[in-house]
Amino acid sequence: MEDRGDGLADLETAISETWSWARANARAGANALDPRLDLTAYPLVSMLCWRGAMRPSDLAAALYLDKSTVSRQIDAAARLGLVERSPHPDDARAVTVRLTPDGQKRLEALRAARLERWRAALAEWPPGDIAELTRLLGQLIKVDLR
Repeated sequence: MEDRGDGLADLETAISETWSWARANARAGANALDPRLDLTAYPLVSMLCWRGAMRPSDLAAALYLDKSTVSRQIDAAARLGLVERSPHPDDARAVTVRLTPDGQKRLEALRAARLERWRAALAEWPPGDIAELTRLLGQLIKVDLR
């Protein structure tokens, strides 16, 4: 890869390493939630924890996945008792997917433990640096490189 001195090659490397790091953390999270949970379904159940009930089509869009893939992930998480489908309150033809009370409790416990690990790991970081990183990541995820 050609280095033009603009830092983009280093950025791409850092993003690749971050992606690998995130997958390892997701793998650990999926295993902690339920050892039978496929790693690929973990982002789906995590998103339901953050955002609440969603239509499968909205989940697919938010996760950048095909609807059929999301449907299989919902089925797998439902078999483990983590999520459930229910009629959409505004559209009788549609369903929403939500965490079961047990799934919600388990994911909230994992998130609380993860936030404590973040606090410990970043204890020496100035709060402004954390806020700036958060802001920059928010901008970066809006970049479409497809």
